[in-house]
Amino acid sequence: MFDLYHPGSSVLHRAPAGIKVLAMAVLGTAIFMVNHVEILIAALMCALALYSLSQLPLSAAWRQIRPALWIFAAIFVAQAVLATWQLGAFVVLRFVVLILLAGLLTLTTRASDMIEGIERGLPFLRPLGVNPSKVSLAISLTLRFIPVLAQITREVREAQRVRGLEGNIVALAIPLVVRTLRISDDIADAIEARGYNP
Repeated sequence: MFDLYHPGSSVLHRAPAGIKVLAMAVLGTAIFMVNHVEILIAALMCALALYSLSQLPLSAAWRQIRPALWIFAAIFVAQAVLATWQLGAFVVLRFVVLILLAGLLTLTTRASDMIEGIERGLPFLRPLGVNPSKVSLAISLTLRFIPVLAQITREVREAQRVRGLEGNIVALAIPLVVRTLRISDDIADAIEARGYNP
C-alpha cells in the first residue's frame, strides 16, 4: 500500500537512493527560489522527460497530479482573488513540478532503499541529538502517505457526491481527518508490533 515503487532498469532506477533524495531536496528548494515562469516551464519539461527516461508512461505523471487538481484550483482562485491570475498560475505550476519530482522519486526508489539512503546522509545530525533512523522513517512515511491521502480524498468525495454533499467542505474534511487518523494509528501499531526501536 505504501510502496509505490515501479520496477525498472532505467538510469534513475539504478541510481543510489541517497543521491536521488538529495537531488529532490536541492531541486525542491531551487523551485521555491525561482521567480521566472520560463524557468518553471523548463523544469516541467525536464520532469516529464525524466519520466520518459525512467521508462514510465506519461499517464504515471498524470496520476501524480490528478488527485491534487481540486487543491490547485483552490490555490489558483485564492491567488487570483488576492493578487493576480498570473501569480495563481505561477504558484500552481511550481507545485505541479514539485509533485512530479516527488512522484518520480517514489516510483523509481524502493521504500527500504530510501530509508537507508537518508540514514546514510544524516549522520552529522547525531551530535545535535537527532536520530537519523527516525528522521528517515518519518520522511519515507510522509512521501508514501501523500498518494494514500489522495486516494482517501477521492473515496470520500465520491461517497459525499452520492449523498449530494459534494459542495460541503465540512462533509469532506471530517471523514478525511477521521480516516487519516485511523490509518496513522494503524501504522504506529504496525511499527510498534515489529519492535522498531532505532
